[in-house]
Amino acid sequence: MQIKTGENYFLCSSPISLLEELFFQFQWSFERSNENEIAAELEGRWCNYQLFALWRPDLECLIISSLIDIKIPQDKYISVGSLLSAMNPRVWLGHFEISPDDDVPAFRYNLILRGNPGATIEQLEEVVSSAVTECDRLYPALQFVLWGGKSPEEALMAAMLDTFGEA
Repeated sequence: MQIKTGENYFLCSSPISLLEELFFQFQWSFERSNENEIAAELEGRWCNYQLFALWRPDLECLIISSLIDIKIPQDKYISVGSLLSAMNPRVWLGHFEISPDDDVPAFRYNLILRGNPGATIEQLEEVVSSAVTECDRLYPALQFVLWGGKSPEEALMAAMLDTFGEA
């Protein structure tokens, strides 16, 4: 947890405590299952995402996963896998994969803190913001592939179009 006293900031060792403070400040629903794990529900543009964070003190690594609540049917695994492979080079932080435990698309990011005094609130805000932004970018493409009958390439092109103005 980052504690401000005057103009000085102090860092606590667990980034999970910082995430807890961040989620509290944004009034997001969260649950801390133990000292090294936290889960939160984050509101995205198209749906809510389940964010899970695990602190591995032995590796000095924070593992973040954001799940998109769309179960991938078995007959669409190859198409969705191709879509995720095409999307990943467009992602600056982290990557997408299909969560093997849940059969849902997941955004993953590992924050290595080895040799640092701890994470900063700004770092964690950036990771959480990136998770939501990237999931929001992927969601329409998933819809196009799963229910719109589009190929992964068509879905990605349609979902990546930047629109300007209002209709």
